[in-house]
Amino acid sequence: MHTEFLMGNEAIALGALAAGVQVVAGYPGTPSTEVLETVARRKTNDVYVEWSANEKAALEVAAGAAYAGARALVTMKQVGLNVASDPLMSLEYVGVKGGLVLVVADDPGPISSQTEQDTRTFAQFAKVPVFDPSGVAEAYAMVQEAFKLSERLGSPVFLRPTTRVDHGYEAIEVADEEQWQRPHAEGFVKDSSRWVIFPRLSTANHAKIEWRNNRLADELSDSRFNFVEPAAAKTTKGIATHGISYTYVRENLGQQSNVRLLRVGTPFPFPERLAVEFLQGLDEVLCVEELDPVIERALLQVCGKYHLPTRIRGKLTGDVTPSGENTVESVGEAICGFMGGDGTSGAEGQATSTTEAPQLPVRPPVLCAGCPHRASFYAVKKAMGRRKTIFCGDIGCYTLGNAQPLDMVDTCLCMGAGINIAQGVYRVEPDTTCFAFVGDSTFFASGVTGVVNAFYNQADLTLVVLDNSTTAMTGHQPHPGIGRTMMGEVVQAVSIEAVLRAIGLTTVETVDPLDHERAVRTVREVADKPGVKAIIFKSPCVVLARPDGGCQVDASACVGCRRCIQELGCPAISLADGKAVIDSTQCTGCTLCMQICPTKAIHGGE
Repeated sequence: MHTEFLMGNEAIALGALAAGVQVVAGYPGTPSTEVLETVARRKTNDVYVEWSANEKAALEVAAGAAYAGARALVTMKQVGLNVASDPLMSLEYVGVKGGLVLVVADDPGPISSQTEQDTRTFAQFAKVPVFDPSGVAEAYAMVQEAFKLSERLGSPVFLRPTTRVDHGYEAIEVADEEQWQRPHAEGFVKDSSRWVIFPRLSTANHAKIEWRNNRLADELSDSRFNFVEPAAAKTTKGIATHGISYTYVRENLGQQSNVRLLRVGTPFPFPERLAVEFLQGLDEVLCVEELDPVIERALLQVCGKYHLPTRIRGKLTGDVTPSGENTVESVGEAICGFMGGDGTSGAEGQATSTTEAPQLPVRPPVLCAGCPHRASFYAVKKAMGRRKTIFCGDIGCYTLGNAQPLDMVDTCLCMGAGINIAQGVYRVEPDTTCFAFVGDSTFFASGVTGVVNAFYNQADLTLVVLDNSTTAMTGHQPHPGIGRTMMGEVVQAVSIEAVLRAIGLTTVETVDPLDHERAVRTVREVADKPGVKAIIFKSPCVVLARPDGGCQVDASACVGCRRCIQELGCPAISLADGKAVIDSTQCTGCTLCMQICPTKAIHGGE
């Protein structure tokens, strides 16, 4: 064993490697991304790792490995679980042979997501056991325990870290590489009565799952991840918590407190017997949790089942905020209100005092200076002018195209949805010119089916593929169009243009969006054609291929018209003394501003 200072995601990866994981698949999504990347960086030669086309594909790859007896890990964020839910729901009924762990990183806040959905609630719905770590060291331990439980039950198992666990750091003890397990995969054994799902098999297995989870709930009451911390003195108050919120509660209470504490590390199946012991003699309990009131509802059910008089407080009673991310301060306020103290003495069981932090400067998210997406949006905007149009967007860096002055994202639902939403608008308003923007990575993840649907059902729309040769928003992971795998292999890239033409599209134009005049001309020509047609705006992300030399403004030629500022919204351009000024530390030399300047006052760039 040795000590390493690790991010939570790194600890999860090393825990999986120590457990003998053999196949790891996932789709990038903050805050989960670093798990798979760490596996790829630290793995031995007998471990296979891939960025899959989407989360559904990743889970099915891992399921196949688990069918063959190998330990497999799948990584995703909470909205990715929606994509993987189709195979997951059936997989729980079919079962697995090797251990299969799904790391689903939840994002309270949300900090970088569309939703705040709670995987603990999904686990109840899917009837899948879930581990909920409160810190980096526990995440390392839990992922190993999850593999053991998965194999013992023949079931997939969730590990549900949240953003503050994923991206928190801690010095923890980890196993040396020679201590890593090396389990032997038996291989796939044909048995259609087990691996082929039929209604009769599902009905029988459903009953087994319910029986199993009832027994597991009792067993988990003795788990080291579930425990009760007694109060320093006789008390009638208790706090029930979980995950990172446990850390916040403990920080507020101090080492000794006049409140009994229940920490739930396995929220489903809920450790009922331990909860009954915790509730004995308590008049009221405060449930401190993110996001759904999972523990609160479970304790209410326990109180009803065992006729306990304890009053359960939390999100449902308005004592804890119903949404958003918990903080040390917000938890302290909730505890202070619950304890009825003045909030000055953590050592005596009261919440510690908090002072209001100063307001941070407003930093609205914007496209990077030199981002080719800005040029793509601007070209479409100029080409369409005052025509009645709708611009359906998608998830990625290019969602930021909704900001002023571009204002080019009218809808954004989930990955790939813009293509189908544009079709729906067209059916209601056939006089509307419909555009659907999708990134290159998202095209492969969930965009292809939308294009097939549009072509098959004879829609009229213009597909705009924003191809910047990477998965930029989540950290520049490769995808099928790159020609490189996570294993480091150079492979034949999947051509987006070839895929579109194979579907049946006859108009597919590829253009560099930084060639402004040609880009505008192409949009006008393509948009006027009937049916489904496509423009591929192809230009690499500036992080991957930063041009040499920036642009400068000739102050003597600048007339202060502000067109470069008011139409592009580039963070590198500002106004000083009535003249445009370009920040050389931000400018990438994309030349878009130079191309639209009416007085040719901007020069340089590449």
